[in-house]
Amino acid sequence: MFNPLLLFNERLSKHFKETSRYLRYIFNGHTAIAMFFLVSAISIYYQQGLQHLPENFPTAWLIGIILGIMVTFIPVRTFLQEPDIVFLMPAEHKMGPFFRKALFYSYIVYAFFMVFLIAALSPLYFHSFPEQRGIDFLLLIIVVFIFQGWNLLVNWWMLKVRDMRKRRINQIIRLVVNVVAFYFMFQGHLLYAAIATVIMIGLFLYAYRIGQQSKGIAWEDLISRDRYRMQFFYQIANMFTEVPHVKSKVKKRSWLVNLIANVPFQNKYTYAYLYRITFVRSGDYFGMYLRLIIIGALLIYFVPNEWLKIIFALLFLYLSSFQMVALTFHYRTNIWPDLYPVDKQNQQKSLSALFFQLAVIQTIIYSIIFLLIGNYLFAALTLIVGSIFSSLFTNYYVKAKLKKIL
Repeated sequence: MFNPLLLFNERLSKHFKETSRYLRYIFNGHTAIAMFFLVSAISIYYQQGLQHLPENFPTAWLIGIILGIMVTFIPVRTFLQEPDIVFLMPAEHKMGPFFRKALFYSYIVYAFFMVFLIAALSPLYFHSFPEQRGIDFLLLIIVVFIFQGWNLLVNWWMLKVRDMRKRRINQIIRLVVNVVAFYFMFQGHLLYAAIATVIMIGLFLYAYRIGQQSKGIAWEDLISRDRYRMQFFYQIANMFTEVPHVKSKVKKRSWLVNLIANVPFQNKYTYAYLYRITFVRSGDYFGMYLRLIIIGALLIYFVPNEWLKIIFALLFLYLSSFQMVALTFHYRTNIWPDLYPVDKQNQQKSLSALFFQLAVIQTIIYSIIFLLIGNYLFAALTLIVGSIFSSLFTNYYVKAKLKKIL
């Protein structure tokens, strides 16, 4: 006999196993260290920024807009798959418990994200409204979670509407109402907040009536939304490890290939040529490397503290260097490189040389940023320390890693 609750539990268990497998790679030791320093630095500047916040800073509007956007666009996770259109659609009338658990799961998971977001916004709130007590803020949080539940149900009911224009209009109206309601709540204008809440209840009842009148679940829409979210997750995971669900896109980038492919046409340079071309054209190695360089450069340029600048320079050099090691696994399932008449030591040397060159290029770029802002001492210090790190990284960590892998 078909059991929708058992089916949901199986899908949920499979989802947890799949995501936890890749999350271990995303939040590995190297990434965790980088994230720790990054979050610590942001927290320090966040607290310092609050001390210089002008009295007329629109805190209520800022918090209202952020929370309004978050609760309006809360997603519904159903774990539906493409074959379900054939095998489960005939049993749609029995799927009620499945979708109720999916809604409950969506609410709880999103609530965890909201807790972290509200915790991040709380210092700003108490700094701008020092007269408010903790119990007042707690009541506001409860109201936010009530609005989150309303919006989740409205999103679910509106998914039955096939007209995308009506959906968009409904979302825009709810976004405005949510933002205005939160603004008045944080400002303490309870009468106006109550009026906005009544309007939200009206939208809730309207969506409920729409959901009752519209027959049938939008299976294709739900499946495509879940597929898009998982593909987005896989794209992120693919930056840290090889993901079979993501097909590597080969990009031409002729101008860049011409710059890096100038290696002699000799047997011993086979792997040097192969991995250079792979770095530029395959997957997202070049894109990830470039993004990390840009983020680090922006932090170096805009962060006022000089020592923190150099910490960020070394942090992003460290992070990008470790992420580039993923290039080693690119041909793990491809037999052709194993057929090359070149020994493994040559392959190891080629990879080590490439990693060293990439680290040195990043070090030079960060040193140039210091020169542009007129800090010659830290430019020299970044160049020296970055070069030492690049040498130690390739001569010890990379070589030890390659001996185990290749």
